[in-house]
Amino acid sequence: MNGLKRATEKNLMIFSGRSNVQLAEEVAYQLGTNLVPTSAYEFANSEMYVRYEESVRGSDAFVLQSHAAPVNEWIMEHLLMVDALKRASAKRITVVMPYYGYSRQDKKHRGREPISARLIADLFKTAGANRLMSVDLHADQIQGYFDGPVDHLVALPILSKYVRKKYGTERLAVVSPDAGRIKVAEQWSKRLGGAPLAFIHKTRDITRPNESVANRVVGEVTGRTCILVDDMIDTGGTITKAADALIAAGAADVIIAATHAILSGPAVDRLKNCHAREVIVTNTLPIPSERHFDKLTELSIAPLLSQAIRAVFEDGSVTSLFEQTD
Repeated sequence: MNGLKRATEKNLMIFSGRSNVQLAEEVAYQLGTNLVPTSAYEFANSEMYVRYEESVRGSDAFVLQSHAAPVNEWIMEHLLMVDALKRASAKRITVVMPYYGYSRQDKKHRGREPISARLIADLFKTAGANRLMSVDLHADQIQGYFDGPVDHLVALPILSKYVRKKYGTERLAVVSPDAGRIKVAEQWSKRLGGAPLAFIHKTRDITRPNESVANRVVGEVTGRTCILVDDMIDTGGTITKAADALIAAGAADVIIAATHAILSGPAVDRLKNCHAREVIVTNTLPIPSERHFDKLTELSIAPLLSQAIRAVFEDGSVTSLFEQTD
């Protein structure tokens, strides 16, 4: 027989940056393994250092980091972790970013602007990533920015299962906070028994980030419990104005459901004081205890990530995870 047979079996290893260790630990637990011990610290001038405390040679490496605030620091740590894996001879490196930093800068609105989401993909490719995995990208086109496989996971099954169980007996309507996300609202409608669709017609000044004006509700919401769906809540301005507009239009109640709880600045106060009965999010980003509030429900994305990682490791289908009925 010609050739050599590898003496080692495929070896899955999970690595975590410091931004969302709790999520990474949960993912590792569901895969029946532990996080690889890692040293990480800052020098006096704020430069970062990372080192793995055991051999990673020949491993199928999955390195998880959520790009939470301070975004630039955690992205840099993530890049350094990938570079360390490449130089330590990991066989394949999959970057798992539950929340993709800079994803809102996915195109040029005006001249002389960067396409920052593309730059992030290029940085990870240069660092040594073979594959990307993320949840609910702000725009589908970001999948094309990385020169390699991209697993675009969706939190819809987890969020909609919770909503259907808790509010399925009420008269529902699914509402998109703008016309651009109506396709996502259609998918929600299918999972909620064909609930009617509505959207908020709004305007946004591109020179003023995080600000929009909710103009009017398009669709039938009177007397219905409105499931207001979005991919992220940053300062909370858009989503809370939309919730208030729905109540003004005659909605009986509003439930907010979003994947990424960025919750910057005034977001918590706005959400507490808006007309929504419940705010449902996932833990793609860490939510500090002081940012929790009574209306907030946090669902874990770890089952989805662990299933996807297992599918990639075993050369199975990631797409099939979303074709299952829940």
